Amino acid sequence: MVKLLLRADTHSRIDANYNEYDDVKINYIQASWIGSLMPLSALFGGMAGGPLIESLGRRTTILSTGLPFIVSFLLIALANGVPMILAGRCVAGFCVGIASLALPVYLGETVQPEVRGTLGLLPTFLGNIGILTCFIAGTFLNWYQLAFFGACIPVPFLICMFLIPETPRWYIGRNKQKQARKALQWLRGKDADISREFAEIEKMNNEGNAAEDENSTGCSEVFKAMYMRPLLISIGLMFFQQMSGINAVIFYPISFLQDAGSTINENYCTIIVGVVNLLSVLIATALIDRLGRKILLYISSTAMILTLATLGTFFYFKSTGSDVSELGWLPLLSFVVYVIGFSIGFGSIPWLMMGEILPAKIRGSAASLATAFNWTCTFIVTKTFNDLTALLGTHGAFWLFGVVCLVGLFFVIIFVPETQGKSLEDIERNLTGGGSPDVPVRNVRRMSSIANLKPLPIGV
Repeated sequence: MVKLLLRADTHSRIDANYNEYDDVKINYIQASWIGSLMPLSALFGGMAGGPLIESLGRRTTILSTGLPFIVSFLLIALANGVPMILAGRCVAGFCVGIASLALPVYLGETVQPEVRGTLGLLPTFLGNIGILTCFIAGTFLNWYQLAFFGACIPVPFLICMFLIPETPRWYIGRNKQKQARKALQWLRGKDADISREFAEIEKMNNEGNAAEDENSTGCSEVFKAMYMRPLLISIGLMFFQQMSGINAVIFYPISFLQDAGSTINENYCTIIVGVVNLLSVLIATALIDRLGRKILLYISSTAMILTLATLGTFFYFKSTGSDVSELGWLPLLSFVVYVIGFSIGFGSIPWLMMGEILPAKIRGSAASLATAFNWTCTFIVTKTFNDLTALLGTHGAFWLFGVVCLVGLFFVIIFVPETQGKSLEDIERNLTGGGSPDVPVRNVRRMSSIANLKPLPIGV
């Protein structure tokens, strides 16, 4: 499917009428909808995800997306026309919206503070492995074969999800202390002492129930003054993540490089982007619990500002008729550095911090709102980018994204707290006015949350 989208965009500049892949004909307008329909559908999935993770639980909600993911790829693989492809993208987008909300919340509630950053970025790392795998497979498979390949990927996902428990915090919020203790013991290992952590979770839940009427939890409570700071921080991070222009750069790299005069093969281009993306997240995974979230966000913002300014300047001089042939290597280098900068910070940390900073009492509703906002921004950038470049020029679009990244840097400096090594309960007290921002970090050694995972008879 990735191959289809990239080729559709590339060929649209050569043939404005139709692209033909076997029996399916796609024109330029249809290709743009295929590309942007998934984030639009994910918007509604994000809205639905909040109530689902509160009512069904985090694990059950994630598990429920497995079968629809398979169906979505089968619709694309068996498509005899554009409507079936669009239907598959809709189903996939809805599930992506749910999963992008539920996974950070699940990880934030189950992983201990000392390694929450590292393990919290693992889904992004594994996701990028999947993206790179599809980029490589796309060089050998046609689009419907690639879709069949995609339909196989959720199978090990379903198997693994059956092996893990629900989050202890969700159980305690439903007054299921026995199941909560059992789940926490499983997550920390059978020999770990969980009494202190379990008591802290219970205490925080009881304080929340005492402060607010239990039946008042809902959409209106999300906007109460005590919760506005963590909510706005999460929404702000989502805004700067998407308005940095990442989806425009990822969706249209071939067009940019061709405009810059590059003759690089389109398949090699996507593979290069996939490899760089994967290695960058691996670096972030290794550093996040050493350097902290804010340092990586600083590095991320700075790298994107510099590369977007460079790209804008290159395309500006090219548009004025200046000879930039000797600098043909510069756009590719800038794209690579841009992807590295995005991936080590703004690519994954906003999702990680969403599961960390949102208070337990509104976590489902607030995460739903932040996720829906993120996918709204994704849709806007993806669908309107061609119109933006027509209005401002390619150089103007890059400069605009660069200004957004500059504002994002100041947003991180001024408003975003450091959550490295802090428990969810401490973070919540700090952000909602219930504690000092200088609360000491508890250095408690606990067994890793992956220590109790059992090996499977098949490779996952």
